[in-house]
Amino acid sequence: MPTMLPAVPTIDDIRAAAARIAPHAQITPLLTSPALDARAGGRVLLKAEVLQHTGSFKLRGALNRLLQLSDDERSRGVVAYSSGNHAQAVAYSASLLGMRSVIIMPKDAPALKIERTRAFGGEVVLYDRYTEDREAIGSAIAQEHRLTLVPPYEDPYIVAGQGTLALEALGQASAMGYAPDMLLVCCGGGGLTAGCALVAEAVSPNTVVHPCEPAEFDDMARSLRLGHRVANEPGTRSICDAIVTPTPGEFTFFINQSRVGAGLTVTDDEVLAAIAFAVRELKLVVEPGGAAALAAMLAGKVDTRDRTTMVVVTGGNIDPAILARAMGVA
Repeated sequence: MPTMLPAVPTIDDIRAAAARIAPHAQITPLLTSPALDARAGGRVLLKAEVLQHTGSFKLRGALNRLLQLSDDERSRGVVAYSSGNHAQAVAYSASLLGMRSVIIMPKDAPALKIERTRAFGGEVVLYDRYTEDREAIGSAIAQEHRLTLVPPYEDPYIVAGQGTLALEALGQASAMGYAPDMLLVCCGGGGLTAGCALVAEAVSPNTVVHPCEPAEFDDMARSLRLGHRVANEPGTRSICDAIVTPTPGEFTFFINQSRVGAGLTVTDDEVLAAIAFAVRELKLVVEPGGAAALAAMLAGKVDTRDRTTMVVVTGGNIDPAILARAMGVA
């Protein structure tokens, strides 16, 4: 392992993260649905992280990171970059802890996500995701104002926090009498995938974790096949704004490479169909990036017949225009 990478979180680190965030995070339900089972030809367990505070799983990692800052670091505040869900999670967590937060967001992020980040107390700085480098902007602001940078996935505390989702979900499944054969996870930079893979490896080794991505942003799937990180084509577009990262994280890919199954990809149309299904059949509002795993299952990207499949819907912060489009009213 290259020396510049941090230590990989252990299952004890993830259990400690779960205890640390417990006073502030929601325990989200693990749902079953006859309609989902019928489509899968097997049992489906749906982890409804859309019901988490701030509307996505990102709260888990952000809280775990911020709760471990020193008093001096808290007094100065934090900076983060995100298309919206990590942004809201950091802003919310910072406000909860009485801290300043500066959040760098793309100009074309859904207006709802920008508005809610500001409502949670974040100082929003907008940038052009196609011509500017958010990491460079974040580093410059952090240095100038002596703020702690809270990255969306390249951080062991973030990965451990995201892993609490799988720890919670697999515990719920076990209590229901199920041992999932597969865990389908929406994937951008790979932080949630990494956290889930570490948990599955420790507590449910027969559960195969499959990262699910937009077809035009399949960098994790291609990287896994090739054995090294690859990037997406510059300027590529997808409605899945929450998971359109340019390349897998170095740290997260190191974790995922030996621990996950094949990457699954879905088209924007398949994602729209999954959003509509979630509203009509499950009574859940799911954003495009949060629907990728559900879309992969519904579109038959993996064999679910006579198997138990856990699917995570990771976020519900959807642009109203996209929701109308998915429901066929726009």
